[in-house]
Amino acid sequence: MNQDYIEPLPQIDELDEKILRLITKNARIPFLEVARECGVSGAAIHQRVQRLLNLGVISGSEFIVNPAKLGYNTCAYMGVYLEKAKYHTQVAEALRKIPEIVECHYTTGQYAIFVKIQTKTNKHLKKLIDEELQEIEGIARTETFISLEMDFKRQVAIK
Repeated sequence: MNQDYIEPLPQIDELDEKILRLITKNARIPFLEVARECGVSGAAIHQRVQRLLNLGVISGSEFIVNPAKLGYNTCAYMGVYLEKAKYHTQVAEALRKIPEIVECHYTTGQYAIFVKIQTKTNKHLKKLIDEELQEIEGIARTETFISLEMDFKRQVAIK
């Protein structure tokens, strides 16, 4: 596949946008309630949501776990410097095997890879860095930032 190819955006109309606004606020909202809000039938909502799923505009639904409620009180971000750019795939695969790493991004700029880590304590984070991350072949060095508090998190705006 040509890497310059950009997939065309799916056609989204005003009804799709209204549905997206409602279901992204509350993934458990009944389709009949969405239908009432949109002024269409429940079957129409079901068809529209299925179409949005098929187009890849949305994917499934999920329950969001609050890490702090499970004892994961340290949230950290880590910039990863690679020995060589060609190691990015093998390093990402090694990072995937560490359950405390909840996000991994291949990036431009200062770091080759940027990850989000959830650990129970700062000591847990230090142990993870010392015993697991520093052992991954291809990582030259890392830089870690501990999040003091998250002010907000949101999905992309549906206009």
